Amino acid sequence: MKPATFDYVVPRTVAEAVEALGDTAYKAQVLAGGQSLILEMHLQRIRPELVVDINRIPELDRMTVEGDELRVGALIHHAAFESAEAAPGPLGTLLSRAVVNIAHPPIRSRGTMVGSFAWAHPASEWCAIGLALDATVEVTGPDGARAIPAGNYFLGPYRTARRPQELITAVRLPLLGESSGVGFIEHRRTHFCFAQVAVAAALTVNDGVISDARIGLVNSADRPVRAHAAERLLLGTEIGPLPTGPRLPDNHPFARAGRVAARTDAAPVAEPYADVEYKRQAIAVLVGRTLREAATDLHARLAVPEGDNR
Repeated sequence: MKPATFDYVVPRTVAEAVEALGDTAYKAQVLAGGQSLILEMHLQRIRPELVVDINRIPELDRMTVEGDELRVGALIHHAAFESAEAAPGPLGTLLSRAVVNIAHPPIRSRGTMVGSFAWAHPASEWCAIGLALDATVEVTGPDGARAIPAGNYFLGPYRTARRPQELITAVRLPLLGESSGVGFIEHRRTHFCFAQVAVAAALTVNDGVISDARIGLVNSADRPVRAHAAERLLLGTEIGPLPTGPRLPDNHPFARAGRVAARTDAAPVAEPYADVEYKRQAIAVLVGRTLREAATDLHARLAVPEGDNR
């Protein structure tokens, strides 16, 4: 199929892009990487009257560390995060572990993190990570700039708190301290499928006790999910020695957190090859495994001798 007829503009500044969006309200679409938008237009599931191509706006093509946050501009491609050096400390490790699960190299070389936030697909890895880490979405519209906490941003599948006349200019991700360990595990039918379930986790441990836990669930509801109930269960728990077998004991805190996440936090939607009970079981198992991966990452991080930058 071919896209329906549309007008096309290439603004050179954020102000010009916002002006174009404001003129057309709900009838415009923003083009950055275009890895989701172009397909939907070809299938004519989306028929915009105007496409606003933001690829010539230099200020959107920047990624910087500002204070205790990583600010990711709207034109930063997925591939930028394939190296753990893209962000300092554990955040860089988490992003690099997640990004390899996003489609395949040609898609990662064109698609963008901010585009994933704009699209708000329930199976988006970036959206779940942003929610777990309390990211902030920066938008600019006719009334100026505003910042939307990730917890208030996702409203449903493909639905967000961004207004039609607003442009997402960046996403800000908090950095993670060196006393944090991270994990990311994804389950899908084939390498090129969307995730049936995926889990992102970050654990902060002080004096052997979990002082902060962050768990983001991918494709576990009609939007990204933060597993608040599972996180609360973990707070104040002694991390102790990690189990060595392939399966966590049922009474291990990570296994219990997985069951709580699956039954209390998640609201999975049935899909082909994965009914609701299958997805709950997958969530429970993956949460436990991802928490163990985060704890293993922390142990390895703390074991690196002082002055060793590996």
